[in-house]
Amino acid sequence: TKILIVIPCLGHFKEEYEKVSKLYMNNQIQTTKYTLLNFLPRNLFEQFHRVANLYFLFLVVLNWVPLVEAFQKEITMLPLVVVLTITAVKDGLEDYSKYKMDKQINNLLTKVYSR
Repeated sequence: TKILIVIPCLGHFKEEYEKVSKLYMNNQIQTTKYTLLNFLPRNLFEQFHRVANLYFLFLVVLNWVPLVEAFQKEITMLPLVVVLTITAVKDGLEDYSKYKMDKQINNLLTKVYSR
């Protein structure tokens, strides 16, 4: 059996790293939730799992019915759009910081010991 111990090191083990890395599968970390293509649909899907957002969406839809219309349609949509936008920006910034941290960790050189 082989036992692997991975220790972060400085750049002077690059040749050994390249030689050993060919023997093992990709070991990259990915903690991000979104990609550029799935950010908007996935974020909206997650946000509408919150009861408060569904309630405001219900009010917006209800306000489009002419008999029930209490306010102008745009005024009813405003709170929902503001909350969704602020939450989407926050989620995007958090995911981008995870992406940068993953990239930094995945580019660390390591020294691999085996028996």
